[in-house]
Amino acid sequence: MWAHILRDQLEVDDAVFWSCVRDSAIPDRGVPRSPSGALPADLVHLLISRIGLDESEVAAMTKEEAIGRLQRYWTEGD
Repeated sequence: MWAHILRDQLEVDDAVFWSCVRDSAIPDRGVPRSPSGALPADLVHLLISRIGLDESEVAAMTKEEAIGRLQRYWTEGD
């Protein structure tokens, strides 16, 4: 029964299951991961819709630059 649960329901093998339990290592489920410097979607939306920046301009920004630009908009209005 245990082998059935691991294989068919959890879709892991014994080693991956125990690694998850003991080391909190999340099994690879094939979900693509965002690059570490990727801008959050809501930040991109605000920069484009509120401030009126072009997508290419936003794409060239680092996370710190994007946050700084949004903060400048909120404090100075430009």
